[in-house]
Amino acid sequence: MNSQSDLDFEKRSLDAMCVNESHLEHQWYHNLKYLAAGSLVGIIFVKAEVVSWFRIQEMFRLQSFHMYGIIGSAVLTAMLSVWLIKKFNIKTIYGEKIEIHPKSFNKGQVIGGLIFGLGWAATGACPGPLFAQIGTGTVAALITLLSAVAGTWIYGYFREKLPH
Repeated sequence: MNSQSDLDFEKRSLDAMCVNESHLEHQWYHNLKYLAAGSLVGIIFVKAEVVSWFRIQEMFRLQSFHMYGIIGSAVLTAMLSVWLIKKFNIKTIYGEKIEIHPKSFNKGQVIGGLIFGLGWAATGACPGPLFAQIGTGTVAALITLLSAVAGTWIYGYFREKLPH
């Protein structure tokens, strides 16, 4: 019989799982569209100065609206997209249903967000712009990438022992 903590852990694991994975099989070259989209996003990040350490520091010092405007427009775009998907029951380009499940809240998300924000402020990089920074030749971003991978591994190792 499962204990309550086992059931809570299973529920948290299900919350973290991506349930919208496609079950279609594609040839390897179908992934080139993701390479093209990622490259385009990287170029946009560079041109919009999202990868600029200076712009990120301005944001955290409350000296400029630049990054807040970019983040705010991304949040509004995401909100509109989710609303449209739900309202019109939009499907993937392959006709599969898109399911958006409610998420449960736990205090670990606040703690994790604070740690993430501190790391972002200290390094001037978060996961999206990090790869664009590496692509522009910012060698120091490799240290940030290795630190992010190490932090992810450490979290996965200790996840079951962390408070809920």
